[in-house]
Amino acid sequence: GLVRWPNLLIMLLSLALVRAGLLLPGQLGALLAPRFGLLVLSALLVAAAGYIINDYYDVKIDAINRPDRLVVGRVVRRRTAMLAHLVLSGAGVALAAFLSPLLGGVTLGAALLLWGYSARFKRVALVGNVSIGALTAALVLLPELQLRTGNPVVWRYALAAFLLTVVREIAKDVEDMRGDAQHDCHTLPLVLGVVRTKWVAGFFLACLGILTGGAVAWLAVHGPWPLAAWLGALVLLPLGALARLLVLADRRHHFRQLSTWCKGIMLAGVLSMALAGGVG
Repeated sequence: GLVRWPNLLIMLLSLALVRAGLLLPGQLGALLAPRFGLLVLSALLVAAAGYIINDYYDVKIDAINRPDRLVVGRVVRRRTAMLAHLVLSGAGVALAAFLSPLLGGVTLGAALLLWGYSARFKRVALVGNVSIGALTAALVLLPELQLRTGNPVVWRYALAAFLLTVVREIAKDVEDMRGDAQHDCHTLPLVLGVVRTKWVAGFFLACLGILTGGAVAWLAVHGPWPLAAWLGALVLLPLGALARLLVLADRRHHFRQLSTWCKGIMLAGVLSMALAGGVG
């Protein structure tokens, strides 16, 4: 529970599909390459460390917002959690640096950003949301940074991941307003109010809709057709439903539903990579 293993599995799936679906289509053996295995291990170690340090700094807030999920301070001692964070982060950065200076630098930046997010950025309006969006995009880009194929499609997927993650993080901020307000946080809903925050989320959602709609239209003309159908039915249409939910949302559980929808759309987007091989 402390390292959010279901989320780590989604990250593993994302990295595998970027490599074998987008960059090296049809080459399933590429997933067994030792250097790719080290890259995956590095990313998962840093991500796990990020979840630990986030819980470390959020003990008091989570006691209000998510008391049933409180681990640090109740199941795991705070000192133990901090040690685990340092060991996992250090190991992840060291592995990435062994692979290449570029990957080492990106991974070190991600580890520092996760620390900064947990300690400060998540309490600042929009800064925390954009930070997590950037980290999600960086995860998608890691296999490309290792192989350097020059494939532009992976960058579009990274941009889509960034936009959808920001929408989800904003929805989570509205959901967590009660606990955040009691601990000197300045998240978007506390600074702008819920109505204006919905407009900000709507802007990122509209950008994602334009990006996805443009991709579906292009694929409908040039192919591949299965990818166009997948993105249209399982990403673009749900984005429309998500926009409607956002407009109508005015209760805490509504924003929890928004967050869940975002996770489902993200999974559909990740799985679409299996159909995207050869798209330029």
